[in-house]
Amino acid sequence: AMSMRAIILSPSAANRRGNSVTFARCRSALLLLVLLVGATQVITTTAAYQFKPSTQSPISLTKQGLLNAVSTKWNNALNLALLEQSVEDYNAQEIVAPARDAISAISRRRLIVLPLDDRFDPPAGVFSHGHVQTGDKMSLPKEFWTAIQKSSAEVPWLFEVSRVDGVTGPRAVYPSSLVKSGCDDPNLDRVVGGAIDFRSPANYVFLPRWMMVALGLKPRDVVDVRLIHDVPPGSTVKLRPHSSEFVKIGNHQAVLETELKHYSALTKGATIPFDYNGIRYYFDVVDLRSAPRGEKVPMAKVQDCDLAAEFVRPKDQMKNKKKK
Repeated sequence: AMSMRAIILSPSAANRRGNSVTFARCRSALLLLVLLVGATQVITTTAAYQFKPSTQSPISLTKQGLLNAVSTKWNNALNLALLEQSVEDYNAQEIVAPARDAISAISRRRLIVLPLDDRFDPPAGVFSHGHVQTGDKMSLPKEFWTAIQKSSAEVPWLFEVSRVDGVTGPRAVYPSSLVKSGCDDPNLDRVVGGAIDFRSPANYVFLPRWMMVALGLKPRDVVDVRLIHDVPPGSTVKLRPHSSEFVKIGNHQAVLETELKHYSALTKGATIPFDYNGIRYYFDVVDLRSAPRGEKVPMAKVQDCDLAAEFVRPKDQMKNKKKK
């Protein structure tokens, strides 16, 4: 028979077991408290729409230890979650809820910006293949595809991306290397473009680099995007090459017409890039005229339009003239 000693714990063993249980309960309670405080902060914090990269701290398990690393990871995730929740709430409360119909509810969104990259490059054989940065196409959430279907929108499908007063962060200051290459900020508040796909995550939009520069945007800035139907067809565009080397190309007019096909529309004041023979050229959109009356317009369609393109004096020649 089993002895009573084997069945009944000694007082000291019982105390140790009781202490272990108490410690485990305290640790669980503390963890729950941390989670509740964090959750309350998410709910009660008036979240700014501006994401601050400075709030994202590096995580090092060896240098920080487990608890500090977990805390840092939590804070980093919390800052981004607050931004995403602010955008989600705005879309639900200010766009979807008061919408007069189903199409209006999905034709506009407040979105978080990230840069478009080669991961979005369509497969070889698709028209936009190889033109992720040398076109006006953006990656949008699936709601916009539904809006196109429900509204029976005609091609080209155009989307206006605009800064939001008091919401979008301060205009980005770009490194000198980027400015020298022709990507200086034209100080625009809105641009127009097409869609490369509709597979962006909810509440996010991916923009080509020139478009982010045109709007002075940084990754995770917040913008408004809407499907628009009122952009007039273009009749004439005047472009200023940044480099006089482009106009020295023997067939530069044919190159221009070919590369413009990768833009659904143009915005006056924007700087757009073309690639030719492995060299990237930049052009300022100096003037836009609409068809059929030739009126000056801030935006105009390029796709499916009989557009006449003209060149004005290259930018580098203007600089040389000023120096003389």
